[in-house]
Amino acid sequence: MKYKNKKLKITCDGGAATGKSTGAKMIAKRYGLAFLSSGLLYRYAAYLLIKFKPKNKILFLRKKFKNLNYHKLHAISLHTPKISAYTSSIAKKASLRNILKIYQQNFVNKNAGCVLEGRDASTKILPKSDVKFYFICNTTTAAKRRYKELKKRAQNVSFKEIKRDIYARDRSDRQRAISPLQRHPLAIIVNTGKMNKQAMVSFMSKHVEKVLKIKYGN
Repeated sequence: MKYKNKKLKITCDGGAATGKSTGAKMIAKRYGLAFLSSGLLYRYAAYLLIKFKPKNKILFLRKKFKNLNYHKLHAISLHTPKISAYTSSIAKKASLRNILKIYQQNFVNKNAGCVLEGRDASTKILPKSDVKFYFICNTTTAAKRRYKELKKRAQNVSFKEIKRDIYARDRSDRQRAISPLQRHPLAIIVNTGKMNKQAMVSFMSKHVEKVLKIKYGN
């Protein structure tokens, strides 16, 4: 591909199970960019706090994230309803968000070309990203997507419970005082409820190509 491995920073934000992780991963692979899911970092923080119950949560997490190998997180089951609920709770705490913000910004600084996915990637972590996407879909579609994902992992879950949790998580994230979930004014909306994976990456690629042509010419 002509523009593969070029210096480009992309941010992808959106609510739970809107397809932003899938879209971000696909676009990162397509253009040879490093990928980081901030949502996975928050889930890992919740997982650690639930498992170890430290007295000083901030000091504990600061140590854990100092030399964290992000790629090892994929081997841990971090998408349980319990972790999802707790993640939304701890995401409201400024001191904890700062720890993860530092980790994310270090990742951005180490990678000339990267895709950062989360809920405030475009608005707080990397507001000067070259391309910004904001993913949306209705709650029922998001719940079906998450339900299918969890069933593949052999988790005993209820569709009704998942739908309720997604609605509660998104509402909490939009209403929190610190770094709420919101669309950056320059972010391009990706409605995944009306696209399959192929259509999604094609739509995103068109916008990425426009920016790359401006940066690197025809």
